[in-house]
Amino acid sequence: MTVEPSSARARQVPLLNVANALTALRMALVPVFLAVTVTSGMTRPGWRIVACVTFSVASLTDFVDGWIARTWDLVTSFGKVADPIADKALTGTALVLLSAYGQLSWWATSIILVRELGVTALRFWVIRHGVIPASRGGKVKTALQILAIAWYLLPLSGPAAQAGQGVMWLAVVVTVITGIDYVARALRLRRAAST
Repeated sequence: MTVEPSSARARQVPLLNVANALTALRMALVPVFLAVTVTSGMTRPGWRIVACVTFSVASLTDFVDGWIARTWDLVTSFGKVADPIADKALTGTALVLLSAYGQLSWWATSIILVRELGVTALRFWVIRHGVIPASRGGKVKTALQILAIAWYLLPLSGPAAQAGQGVMWLAVVVTVITGIDYVARALRLRRAAST
């Protein structure tokens, strides 16, 4: 009689689970959001509201899938890779569209996208040495970006639109600060692994 090692008896998380399904839904909503936003041309209020709702629903799945995966121990390799890709695809598409339609300065889009791509590259750079968990600042950054983008998508004007610009400024500042923090943590992890 052979005894299986404890690792072999460990619970296997199925690839098809609720958390991964929500991540896949977010990926599927990216082209839908793109089509709706292009249809709006950022000049048709009704379609802008639909674009905002589509973006908001897709963004909500980001918070829900992570919570489900952690709460019910449904973390998978697919989820670890697909979740950040889906996030960046959604946010990146929204930022580029907003800038392309003249709603958001290209410098803001560039700063956010460079930070996001840089952090993704850092993740791969240190992955052999460990995973850097999302910080509280990173979660605040994500929430601010989502709020700012949703605000820009709505057909607002006057003081309401200016308030959205303030949220976007704050999102950019937090994005830069958390990016610097991520670089520092990645360097510490590499140094610790090499000693």
